[in-house]
Amino acid sequence: MSYLKVSGVCSVLPAPRRHALLLLPAAPLSAPKFRSGRHRRLTFARAAGNVEPRRLGSFTRTRHRPPALHSTRAGIPPSSACIETRLVGEDARLQNVHTDGREARIKKQLQQVELSPSSYDTAWVAMVPLPGSPGTPCFPQCVEWILLNQQDDGSWGINEFRSSANKDILSSTLACVLALKKWNVGHEHMRRGLHFIGRNFSIVMDEQIAAPIGFNVIFPGMLRQAITMGLQFPVRQTDIDVILHLWEMEVKRQDAKKSCGREAYMAYVAEGLGNLLDWNEVMKFQRKNGSLFNSPSTTAAALICNYDDKALGYLNLVVSKFGSAVPTVYPLNIYCQLSMVDSLEKIGISHHFSTEVKGILDMTYSFWLQRDEEIMLDVATCAMAFRLLRMNGYDVSSDELSHIAEASAFHDSLQGYLNDTKSILELYRASKVTVSEDELILDNLGSWSGSLLTQKLFSDGFPRISTYAEVEYALKFPFYATLERLEHKRNIEHFDARDSHMMNTEYLPCHVNQELLSLAVEDFTFSQSIYRDELQYLDSWVKENKLDQLQFARQKLTYCYLSAAATIFPPELSDARMSWAKNAVLTTVVDDFFDIGGSKEELENLIALVEKWDEHHKDDFYSEQVKIVFCALYTTVNQLGSMASAVQNRCVRNHLIETWLQLLRSMMTETKWQVTQYVPTVEEYMTNGVVSFALGPIVLPALYFVGEKISECVVKDQEHSELFRVMSTCGRLLNDIQGFEREGSEGKLNSVSLLVLHSGGSMSVEGAKKAIEKNIVTSRRDLLRLVLKEDTVVPRACKELFWKMCKILHLFYFQTDGFSSPKEMASAVDAVINEPLKLSS
Repeated sequence: MSYLKVSGVCSVLPAPRRHALLLLPAAPLSAPKFRSGRHRRLTFARAAGNVEPRRLGSFTRTRHRPPALHSTRAGIPPSSACIETRLVGEDARLQNVHTDGREARIKKQLQQVELSPSSYDTAWVAMVPLPGSPGTPCFPQCVEWILLNQQDDGSWGINEFRSSANKDILSSTLACVLALKKWNVGHEHMRRGLHFIGRNFSIVMDEQIAAPIGFNVIFPGMLRQAITMGLQFPVRQTDIDVILHLWEMEVKRQDAKKSCGREAYMAYVAEGLGNLLDWNEVMKFQRKNGSLFNSPSTTAAALICNYDDKALGYLNLVVSKFGSAVPTVYPLNIYCQLSMVDSLEKIGISHHFSTEVKGILDMTYSFWLQRDEEIMLDVATCAMAFRLLRMNGYDVSSDELSHIAEASAFHDSLQGYLNDTKSILELYRASKVTVSEDELILDNLGSWSGSLLTQKLFSDGFPRISTYAEVEYALKFPFYATLERLEHKRNIEHFDARDSHMMNTEYLPCHVNQELLSLAVEDFTFSQSIYRDELQYLDSWVKENKLDQLQFARQKLTYCYLSAAATIFPPELSDARMSWAKNAVLTTVVDDFFDIGGSKEELENLIALVEKWDEHHKDDFYSEQVKIVFCALYTTVNQLGSMASAVQNRCVRNHLIETWLQLLRSMMTETKWQVTQYVPTVEEYMTNGVVSFALGPIVLPALYFVGEKISECVVKDQEHSELFRVMSTCGRLLNDIQGFEREGSEGKLNSVSLLVLHSGGSMSVEGAKKAIEKNIVTSRRDLLRLVLKEDTVVPRACKELFWKMCKILHLFYFQTDGFSSPKEMASAVDAVINEPLKLSS
């Protein structure tokens, strides 16, 4: 992303331009007393901070002979597949009528970036003389374009969304007047242009009006040149004198600074300095393509004062490609395309353009391996490329960011000298996609970029606009602690469809952005209708299985469903959401049953029934509670097993049963520890805890419904086991840190207290917490590395579910303001499922 000066930006997702503002916890340990083992495993309501007292079971614990249950689908409520058939089948046909054309237009923009013309840059290119003939323009077609494109008010430039002039248009107009004066053509055009500048000259001196980058150098410098050429402005001489005096002070101020960043900046604003510059020093910033900063205007200014074959070759290339009017920056393809891919992901519609996105990322990866200047010489483009490539499975090394690993190196760059917020934010985001503790470059990058962003956030001079909100959100919610559908909604509601660069630049509309917004709104609204119907069906499923009659069990269906809908969000993945949500509800019920609802006899009875499964009728139900829990479990697992088997073309029901049986046995192990007051080692605790945390029945069955064939060999592969172990380790430890104070006050053990107890007095509570926090970071990095690794046994779509659950865990157990209360959780449910989008005007 190169810096832009005046009118004309990428009509897809442009770089920040010169005409854009650069906003551009210790409870005392009591005697060991193990609680009933659940450690508040992932029951989503508990994770959301709901710890209200629960009622004890009131069923009479008398034996019942169980009725014969069958594993057929007879009598089962309409499955999620039926919902999907109705909604996605019928409604989608109507939706497709409107979306096909829109998607085609977006695909065209993805494949071919369109750059809009810039009056300012065209004017500077028009001023370049023909080599060997200083009285003849080298690019007469640019002069002709200026003559044909003056606005009715005498200005040049694009002002579609402003009712009055601005500094950008004043710069464009003055540059065009200079070009006409140089070749002594268009006298009436010059007169009208000068009068436009005169009428709006007060804007130049108004510090409250947004200014292009370098405006305080470039505009006065052009004004000085115009006066030298004999042009007269209908402006008071005192006002002109003030502007020129301020220019002199600015030049002296810049000269007093000694840094590489200052040198880059002075070269970048060359149009306003002319022969005051040492052009040999300026040409140090020339790129392989012959340009200075990929800027036609800066390159043209250098060529006017200091002839260079490569610079002329660059301008010839640009003019031959774009005709009589050149863009503000060229080339800009990689930044524009990556920005658009980023926007597609942020607003939740990238899955509609998977082929195009892959093509862009393949191309970017090729350029990355070549260390192409268009990527490596621009901080924001380099950081964005690294983040998007890595998160999409490309093998990119953080070593390629070594040139900006230190804050000092960043400040020596043009973006660093300008203190560009967007570049710092991109670096901060890139620093978070770490997959190894050895990536010290990313750790260091995240440290200083986070500090700079925090300083900006609390700076009185940092404008409270969209960039402020973007920085605040990035610092508060790391990418591994977010719910995708919540993020999509937020980004849609803040999406600025008027401009191609979301929530920042105010210039030149990108017409395809309205297409992006329309598709995102339609997609999200359509999804909400699916979610509401699915939730309604799940509510009837709870009632039909009598789960609402279990007085010991918390009724948190909507929270369980939220975790599914907010992550497995495409409408066509309804069966995956149903499997996830149903099993989340059942694990919550079983967790409560083992925690406070069931006696030792009831728990043993439940496990025995599951062990027998289809032969369960040979046993009695110890109580009505056991009957309800088992029947719900039996019916649901059989239903999901039948559906998954049909999808996979093999029987997978036994895998689902075994997953549940492992969970129940692990819960019983912890119950026995509590009864006998056994203090396990940390290793024993964690080995059992990754199972008893209850993620297996939620995540593993859902893998069968995401469109991939999973053989028995895949399920038994070490990679599959490791993905589950690392994910569950994250959740177990996050839960233990959050719940330590409460559990410690109750005399209950978890990994924090076990570390302290087994240390022999050498480890404090705070030391134990820090050790566990380090393990969480390591586990999260290990999981992300496994998920992003290409050409593995487990399909990528399946691996993504493990990562999605990890993100849910980090958010649900968030320490600050995240989802720390039932009120906030209820708000999230409404936002994803019920509340319509509220678009900014």
